[in-house]
Amino acid sequence: MDRVVLCMKWGTLYGAEYVNVLHSAARANITGNFRFVCLTDDASGLVQGIEAFPIPDIGLRPEHWRRGCWPKVALFSQDLYGLRGRALFIDLDMVLWGDLDRFFSHGEGLMMLDSGPWRYRNGIPRPMSSIFAFDLGRMGFLVEELQARRDALIERYGIEQDYIGGEAGKIGFWPQDWIRSYKYHLRPPLIVDRFRGPHPPGPEVSVVCFHGRPRPIDLIRPPAGNWDVAPHYGSGQVPWMAEYWTRHGGKV
Repeated sequence: MDRVVLCMKWGTLYGAEYVNVLHSAARANITGNFRFVCLTDDASGLVQGIEAFPIPDIGLRPEHWRRGCWPKVALFSQDLYGLRGRALFIDLDMVLWGDLDRFFSHGEGLMMLDSGPWRYRNGIPRPMSSIFAFDLGRMGFLVEELQARRDALIERYGIEQDYIGGEAGKIGFWPQDWIRSYKYHLRPPLIVDRFRGPHPPGPEVSVVCFHGRPRPIDLIRPPAGNWDVAPHYGSGQVPWMAEYWTRHGGKV
């Protein structure tokens, strides 16, 4: 089966450098052949080896591009530029730390990240769309339903990952130790974070998930003062993040 890594870039929050680093890190952590595809409104600055296509128009209003990541639903289009096979979608603010081959072979159908154990104790899965795998062309009903009942569904779910989780049907989840959250697993405890920075993830980890602030670039090219969200504290460059970034072609 063909393997495709997908990402999306629109607006100005994440530039071409994020895509290029993600591409290099994917190449380093996937064995054999695969395609790397970026759906974007601006393909300038992307390195050779990245296939760029426009983000499909699925009838969203401008505000749907700013609140939630509703354009991601277009990934499930019945015909996404003729792509076929198993797709692995990865957000631009994810750090690819280890083996990604297993993300293509583990489970079947839609596989997502369950962030529930990070923040909740009730055991209810909380599908998160930072990284997910699916069979291209098999879930077009998610696009069709959104187009048919756009306003009602967006009002009901608020963000795209809740829509996917609520309407996709059966969902499998990645093993928890494959993906670690910077906020919940790597960030030092309060007070301790005043004296030391975050430790790097262990060898069992494939992906480090950044969500909200701080963003990866804050740990790489840090602003003055606290780059974390109070009362948490982070300052200065994080060496293992800077090494990851430069190893994959980024600048510090």
